[in-house]
Amino acid sequence: MSIFQRDPWIIDVFRTYSGEHHLYLRGRALQDQPLKHYEQQTFYQTLRNTWRAFKTDEIREIPVVLTLPNGDKHKTITDKEGYFLFDITTKTDLQDIADEEGYVSLNIAFDEDDSAYAKAKSQNRIALNSFTGETLVPPETTAYGVISDIDDTIMQTGVTSFLKLRVAFNTFFRNYDQRIPFKGAASFYQLLHRGASGKDQNPMFYLSNSPWNLYRYLEKFIDFHGFPKGPILLRDFPTPWDRTKKLKRPHKEHELINILKHYPDQKFILIGDAGEHDAKYYTNAAKLYPDRIKAIYIRAVSNAKKVAANQALADAFDICPILIVEESREALEHARENGWIV
Repeated sequence: MSIFQRDPWIIDVFRTYSGEHHLYLRGRALQDQPLKHYEQQTFYQTLRNTWRAFKTDEIREIPVVLTLPNGDKHKTITDKEGYFLFDITTKTDLQDIADEEGYVSLNIAFDEDDSAYAKAKSQNRIALNSFTGETLVPPETTAYGVISDIDDTIMQTGVTSFLKLRVAFNTFFRNYDQRIPFKGAASFYQLLHRGASGKDQNPMFYLSNSPWNLYRYLEKFIDFHGFPKGPILLRDFPTPWDRTKKLKRPHKEHELINILKHYPDQKFILIGDAGEHDAKYYTNAAKLYPDRIKAIYIRAVSNAKKVAANQALADAFDICPILIVEESREALEHARENGWIV
């Protein structure tokens, strides 16, 4: 490719979650080469990937078309940062076209009738106009779902470090295969995913305050370290001139409540850490839906003051059990005693 040739158009599709007749899918249209994460990357490759993840050239206000496996099509338009969202009711029963794990494969493409697309194609910038994605449609037989934070809950991040310097170092200079998961966390999550029968497909959801720019990085971390597959829900970092309407709740609490609303008949186990506001968000959710939260597990951090505050909250809360744990083993034992895992 010539150094003067502009990057091709691509669509980055994020794995999300949907319901029986409710399709909810996010993604982003960009002018870029697809990111390639490898195991045992060099320091330069890792730094280059991180730079490229944040140095985005978005495709604004362009129509994209989603096609379901049965041929049904839906269209939407990207926003000023290239993001798009399908949040629609469908005639198609998505459970009927989901695989054994509950995932529906989707095809996303640029609208070939759009004039901007035609211009890009004439400039040889459309190397591919068929991008795949998937959305989770949990089987009706699942016993419960699991909603988990990522940073300092399954991945050692350093959110409580001075000026969050460890967060910055880990994010920019360490590849996903060099990041350290908490001991026993992946095994515990696999047990929760398989449930009491050992053969369930209990849905897993991962929340983080990280930007969508890190989606592929976190997806690789979860897969590489053996955590169950699940939607990863991140956020868009607003710019100073962003006029997008602000959420009524903080990002993680908003996504948490959205999942609970999405699956009104499903019960959940919530897992977070004491470094941020997870316990507050989770107890707020339990107050709104007191019969639907089976337990809250909060991982202790190296900040005694924050751990003490979380313990005080747990001691005063009587809607569901809250455990402040040092290791995944403690939460595992509690879940096993309650018959939620084998």
